[in-house]
Amino acid sequence: MISILINERYSLTGKPYPKRLIFKVVDYSSSTWYENPTPGTGRRGRKPKHGDEEVLQEIKKEIKNSKFNSEGYIKVKKRMAKRKVNALVAGKARVNRIMRENNLLSPNRRPRKANKREHDGTITTDAPTLMWATDGKKFWIEGLGWHWFFGVIDHFNDEIISWHIAKKGNRFAAMEPVRAAVRKTFGSIEKNVCKGINLQLRSDHGTQYDSADFMNEMKFLGLEMSKAFVRSPQCNGIIERFHRTLEEQVLQIETFSSFEEAYNSINQFINDYNTEWIFHRPDYCSPVEYREKYAESQRKEKDDIPSGNKDPEVQLVLISSGSMPRRNESDKQDIIKGVTTISNNPLEILRYNISPSDQLVRYKSNK
Repeated sequence: MISILINERYSLTGKPYPKRLIFKVVDYSSSTWYENPTPGTGRRGRKPKHGDEEVLQEIKKEIKNSKFNSEGYIKVKKRMAKRKVNALVAGKARVNRIMRENNLLSPNRRPRKANKREHDGTITTDAPTLMWATDGKKFWIEGLGWHWFFGVIDHFNDEIISWHIAKKGNRFAAMEPVRAAVRKTFGSIEKNVCKGINLQLRSDHGTQYDSADFMNEMKFLGLEMSKAFVRSPQCNGIIERFHRTLEEQVLQIETFSSFEEAYNSINQFINDYNTEWIFHRPDYCSPVEYREKYAESQRKEKDDIPSGNKDPEVQLVLISSGSMPRRNESDKQDIIKGVTTISNNPLEILRYNISPSDQLVRYKSNK
């Protein structure tokens, strides 16, 4: 009401009505009017360190330099932040907005299917070499027809351990990447080389994997099979998801005119995939990077275990003055010339003089 009257003009003079007169007519306080100023059009809050235009240029640069196609906004954000030189940190919502406004988001978005079956289980593992998966995929070579890609992937970090391409996708071609993965991991493909290590191989019910030759070969290697449920590709989802990535990044984009060209292109992609492809699940790391982080954490845990807690048949304990780890008071101990032994466990003490202050004592069981 007041805003409308302020814009009105007196017909005789052509000038606007005085605001004080308007406030008096509508019975409105002038202090209340001036206390509520018109809100500004600018964005509220702190100004970001990097403007939208600068972030946009860095996003375009990252997309141009990436070895992969159609990456989402989260991977672009992570790559910009992980740069060793000229790293740029921006919020994921902001990167998403800028990429959407400039039509830079990935076009490979699949529509949701109705009546989707629920799968509540977990197929990933907490350590490497507990479950592998294998499957085959067809691709086209100009002038040569259909060919097959077979791969073996680790369910722990989605790393491609081995792969094989062949003209005929039969049971013998399906065996090749499994043999190569076993040889690469365990050093040989002798009988029962995989027995007793809790390693399983996940596969579907394709004719290659249900054949007697394939099953007998796995039995020879000692590799336990873990079959996916019928008509449930989610059970073999790790290798299925890699096939989709391979399709989007290589097979849909490149046209192969020879077997060697297809081999070199797939080989280059798998090398880049294992070392540089960023995954959401394993802490935004590449497969190799995540495996190395796990190995480093295992080494640290092993180094943190004190030697006094180990319980082998033969122990070497370095005794220094004041450095002997104390045991619980419940353990009965006898003090024999500065050497601590457990009285309820007969041990033979073999002493080796190293220095006046340090003695190396070997506890050897008399069993």
